[in-house]
Amino acid sequence: MSGANSSSLTPGFFILNGIPGLEAAHIWISLPFCFMYIVAVIGNGGLIYLIGHEEALHRPMYYFLALLSFTDVTSCTTTVPNMLCIFWFNLKKIGFSACLFQMFFIHTLTAMESGVLMLMALDRYVAICYPLRYATILTNPVIAKAGLATFLRSVTLILPFTFLTKRLHYCQDNLIPHTYCDHMSVAKVSCDNVKVNAIYGLLAALLIGGFDMFCISVSYIMILKAVVSLSSADARHKAFSTCTSHICAIVITYVPALFTIFTHRFGGQNIPHHVHIIIANLYLMLPPTLNPIVYGVKTKQIREGVVKMFFREKENLVMK
Repeated sequence: MSGANSSSLTPGFFILNGIPGLEAAHIWISLPFCFMYIVAVIGNGGLIYLIGHEEALHRPMYYFLALLSFTDVTSCTTTVPNMLCIFWFNLKKIGFSACLFQMFFIHTLTAMESGVLMLMALDRYVAICYPLRYATILTNPVIAKAGLATFLRSVTLILPFTFLTKRLHYCQDNLIPHTYCDHMSVAKVSCDNVKVNAIYGLLAALLIGGFDMFCISVSYIMILKAVVSLSSADARHKAFSTCTSHICAIVITYVPALFTIFTHRFGGQNIPHHVHIIIANLYLMLPPTLNPIVYGVKTKQIREGVVKMFFREKENLVMK
């Protein structure tokens, strides 16, 4: 095998082949992904800046949103620049250690995103079900501890991916039919039995995504009960409207994620491989691209903050 260490059967590098079967269209495929990445960086960077500088947005809901934006933009940055290098310059080689690092960061950050969405659901639950105690329950130290716990959970559950992948023997091929180093895509290149990798990957997905979706579901069941019990239709609409952005973010994140996870393990042979790879990329690109747009359109305080910041910058320019 090219680039392999014959004594340990560890490859020196992998070849990321991009989207198999669509190599001739790589340039055209790269254009929407490049556009989405630019939108994601500008949108999430703008949200983080806005939340940091507008005092009206210094509230738990927006702190969690800033954490989600940071996670989103970091997540797509771990994959998109490398993917564009494959599409534009045919730079397909990635070192074995670099591949493991990329795999670790991708899965850690996607696990973080799931955890932050769960925290945002709990935030909405407290805001709607315990509005008078909202500020005393979700204090800054509590928010910081919740964010740290989510990060540590992600690292603890994802770190074994690197060890499980590193222990495998890669004795025939080092070609990965993907645009980035996904755990199971790398594992399937080896000539070892990858059953342990598949089982642990599914277990980690259940412990992270399954637990988070359970907490989100319970939170929204309690929210619905609280909203239905409100006396006026206007109050019910106002209470539930604060959740619409978060519900959109959940759908955008979990639908492609679940498709990617389960087709890898149960139905991959029935789906064209290039479709699976495109969906896997959208799984990483859609949330960072759409979340700032959704929150910007649906959240009145963010729209007002953008307008206020725009006019303040305009006044500063006039004064100069």
